[in-house]
Amino acid sequence: MTVRIVDAHVHVWDATAFPIPWLRDGMGLPAVASPADYRAAAETCGIVSAVAVQVADSVAEARWLSAVTDADVVLSGAVLQYEPAPGRAFGATADGGARFAGIRAAVPQRADDLSDVPGLDDLAAALGASGRVLELLIRPEQLGGAAALAERHPSTPVVICHLGLGFADATDEWVAGLGALAAQPNAHAKFSGLVSPSRTDAHLSHLADIALAAFGPERLMFGSDWPLSARVADYPRLLTRVRRAVPDAAGAAFWHGTADRLYGLRA
Repeated sequence: MTVRIVDAHVHVWDATAFPIPWLRDGMGLPAVASPADYRAAAETCGIVSAVAVQVADSVAEARWLSAVTDADVVLSGAVLQYEPAPGRAFGATADGGARFAGIRAAVPQRADDLSDVPGLDDLAAALGASGRVLELLIRPEQLGGAAALAERHPSTPVVICHLGLGFADATDEWVAGLGALAAQPNAHAKFSGLVSPSRTDAHLSHLADIALAAFGPERLMFGSDWPLSARVADYPRLLTRVRRAVPDAAGAAFWHGTADRLYGLRA
């Protein structure tokens, strides 16, 4: 049986119009990664919907991404990224478009307990009150801080990108931190940004087993991290490797159900 696939973590950008501070020559990434480019990469693989995550932090880019997702037939949700302003928990992204589904705090450079992230609790509370998602891009040492944040805001769905791991080593400490986060019922994770040249299929299967044991398929979802992922594997190859890693039992929840529910995606 064919299962619908939602990609819960993609990026589109235009660095010629909206500068991206971390984008450098030699990274193997294009200056423009357009919605049309994404559709060309994904639609032949059966992707029916995707969540676009903002890559920089400007107001102009947030508004552009909102407009893109409001109009696109595949990019069905926008997760915006912007530092919350004093007294206004959503910051400049409060006027996001109809498919504004949440905000990501990209904070791997911050303290392990996330206590030095300005306005993070206000942001979490505001997102929960509006029925939106708080995403976190963090390193493994910050998983405990993410768990504490989720515990303080039980009505806010908290989602960690790339299992809070990315290309780092899957240590016992990471496993323990992931388990502590997953103990909070409002915590979720994206199985994204994990395919690397050094990870064999066995390594990916091990990560999938750990993540599914912690969250179950109802709180775990597929993401490609395109176009960053394209430096490692093209879309068909990446999807094949994730399918090998994730047991069939994860089924519809992993491949689309969790993302549909969290981001309010259209079928």
